Amino acid sequence: MAKQAPQSDPAQDAPRVSAPQHAAAGLPAVGHSLRMAAEQMGARRTLATLRKVNQPDGFDCPGCAWPEPGRTHAAEFCENGAKAVAEEATERRITAEFFAAHPVAELAGRSGYWLGQQGRLTQPMLLDEGATHYRPVSWDDAFEIVAEELRALDTPDGAAFYTSGRTSNEAAFAYQLFARRLGTNNLPDCSNMCHESSGSALTETLGIGKGSVSLKDLYQADLIIVAGQNPGTNHPRMLSALERAKRAGATIVSVNPLPEAGLERFKNPQNARGLVGHGTKLTDLFLQIRLGGDLALFRALNQLVLEQDGGVDRAFVEEHCHGFEEFAAEARTTDRAEVLAATGLPWEQIEELGRLVLSSRKIIVCWAMGLTQHKHSVPTIREVVNFLLLRGNVGRPGAGVCPVRGHSNVQGDRTMGIFERPSAAFLDSLGKEFGFEPPREHGLDAVDTIRAMRDGRVGVFFAMGGNFVAATPDTDVTEAAMRRCRLTVHVSTKLNRSHVVTGARALILPTLGRTDRDVTAKGAQFVSVEDSMGQVHSSRGGLRPPAPGLLSEVAIVCRLARAALGPQDSVPWEEFAADYDGLRDRIARVVPGFDDFNDRVRRPGGFTLPHGPRDSRTFPTATGKANFTVNPLTAPEVPAGRLLLQTLRSHDQYNTTIYGLDDRYRGITGGRRVVLVNPADAAELGLAEGAYVDLVGEWKDGVERRAPHFRVVHYPVARGGAAAYYPETNVLVPLDSTADISNTPTSKAVVIRFEPDTGER
Repeated sequence: MAKQAPQSDPAQDAPRVSAPQHAAAGLPAVGHSLRMAAEQMGARRTLATLRKVNQPDGFDCPGCAWPEPGRTHAAEFCENGAKAVAEEATERRITAEFFAAHPVAELAGRSGYWLGQQGRLTQPMLLDEGATHYRPVSWDDAFEIVAEELRALDTPDGAAFYTSGRTSNEAAFAYQLFARRLGTNNLPDCSNMCHESSGSALTETLGIGKGSVSLKDLYQADLIIVAGQNPGTNHPRMLSALERAKRAGATIVSVNPLPEAGLERFKNPQNARGLVGHGTKLTDLFLQIRLGGDLALFRALNQLVLEQDGGVDRAFVEEHCHGFEEFAAEARTTDRAEVLAATGLPWEQIEELGRLVLSSRKIIVCWAMGLTQHKHSVPTIREVVNFLLLRGNVGRPGAGVCPVRGHSNVQGDRTMGIFERPSAAFLDSLGKEFGFEPPREHGLDAVDTIRAMRDGRVGVFFAMGGNFVAATPDTDVTEAAMRRCRLTVHVSTKLNRSHVVTGARALILPTLGRTDRDVTAKGAQFVSVEDSMGQVHSSRGGLRPPAPGLLSEVAIVCRLARAALGPQDSVPWEEFAADYDGLRDRIARVVPGFDDFNDRVRRPGGFTLPHGPRDSRTFPTATGKANFTVNPLTAPEVPAGRLLLQTLRSHDQYNTTIYGLDDRYRGITGGRRVVLVNPADAAELGLAEGAYVDLVGEWKDGVERRAPHFRVVHYPVARGGAAAYYPETNVLVPLDSTADISNTPTSKAVVIRFEPDTGER
């Protein structure tokens, strides 16, 4: 019997505030995760499901992309991983009766939290043009509706095919193949909004847009710098790796505008020290940097290294690097006053970090959205690479670049060809394998897709997972753009806001999740994923699907492709849908590093993809070497009386999925509409603790963007900055305010002013 979903939408405008915590995990994390899992799944299902998370014979957590260790623990999941599994493996169900009882207009007025709590989707649903309610539709009719709209387009580029990071390698490969057989490279994905800046910078400097380190490297490092990242909430299993590194002798430095509990102290719930003791102090040095000041910090560190006799690894630089002299000449001119203004740090702290750098042979820099979502994000990450190259910290065990990817398999999707700007080599290989000429013109990324929908150039929007409306910037513009489409389609496991902000017609196609058994006429199937460190492994669910007739993502793509491309299309879509081994054989012939894919992915732990800079210090760049770059200092300009806002997650959410209304580590409970402001800034601006204000974005286009009714919370944020949760504050991020080169929205650099609460909701 299905569990009852909440019928009332809890108020989110009266959060309670207490002191922030200074340690993460421990018994509270265990209790909270098990309680939420039991509420969704029941005790018996919880035990049966959680013991299979991230296990060699189980399924990959649908949350983050942090890798599994060589020997997995019996409970190889974190608190937020347990929440993600519970949300997917819930016994709550959404049936046709639910949609009959709730018009779309009513659902559009509900919170994202309420929508997500209703349970698993169970059958295809269609919103007819002009209709007020979704109605059931057969799979065949659903595919024909999409095919009909695609055939009616003037050009294949009138469609966009979005992908979230949860999609498996097999589904992603089939999906991009379908789009390119149709004739378009319009393959935006969630990477466009998170680590696109990392990929751009790393491809230019090292030749591969991925990290170079493994877990083993973390355990061997002398110094680990964690910049612009909150692993305690976003990648909690990373804390276990940092604890192990710390106990092996590593020094850990945190660079962040906010103190983060997980980086202060970690109470590992898998040992007695974490459950009943004080846990492990992780951070040795905390640099509370101003928003956007990371480029200046690494420029200053590079200047310090250049000034120190023996600071530069000359042998490495001369043999493996290009552009050193130009970089060094610029770096030596770094102005201390500019650095201090941009970072907000005392020079003594920067010098202290400099001494740690010069006394460390093996250095790793980890980063996430705090570095990637600024206008100058690509130069910032290039400067991080400069920093590592100076002392030979690429291709050395215990050293390297570590961009920590978010959603599980977001990196694998890109490897499989989900990219609007594919390489010529990939297209050549794909075309040769399938006997066609793929489109060569670059397609649309996520931001450009919104612009194209807004301007009437894209009329069909198809999303493989995710919650595009809630994940993207400039919410009002995005929603208006979505409503201009002829057809919007979402392949989903759960209900979200993207299902209620629709084109003239809309389809919801329910699909199997990671936790579900996938059985075809050829027998039980499994899929594969790539973690944040380039390890590829299998994933197989064990639960009975939430409804009969539910299709996998692979099956949905293959059946749609056959309907849209017709019986004359030579790709064996039916064979791919029946037996994923056939897809993997094709992947092995198209994608480098996947030789003997079917054999190697069946081995416990899978296999590691090759990485030239890491494996052999070979750099597939235009110069054939690792490239130093020149990155002039820059910092956001913030007018007097304004603050620079960063959007962030609460502890009870993962990306746009809201698990609850609390942020335990920051002391926020019962609500999400809060804005964290430094007490000194609050005093200057007249913002009393507990006052309610509207946040008003300011940008050069002069458009007023307003997020109403936020409670002011005095919090130890770096001076000049503020923080608030997304997606509630995505409305403040201008669509055209993006990072140079990567086109990633500048969600960590929004100029805001505060106005009295208007009383709107």
